[in-house]
Amino acid sequence: MRERDPCVYIMASKRLGTLYVGVTSNLIGRVMQHRDGTFEGFTKRYGIKRLVWYDVADTMEAVIAREKTIKKWPCDWKCNLIERRNPEWHDLAVGLGLDPLV
Repeated sequence: MRERDPCVYIMASKRLGTLYVGVTSNLIGRVMQHRDGTFEGFTKRYGIKRLVWYDVADTMEAVIAREKTIKKWPCDWKCNLIERRNPEWHDLAVGLGLDPLV
């Protein structure tokens, strides 16, 4: 993965009970912001720090459209999407070079 790739991603809370769907062109940087609690809001309030799914596309328009679609899905559909690639719900950020969560 290059440093700048448009992608849609799903983050989960530690207890895997709360999900967040977002888009970015800098996945590693954005995950670091979620982990650090850089911004006030939903992900900071619910402790959402674990990257559990992401998909890269050619354009921001494509990932924004995919994000809008996924956000409308019921939670069990999102869980099924995650579990097809990441059945154990591992933090995929570790595979991108970030330290494991403690």
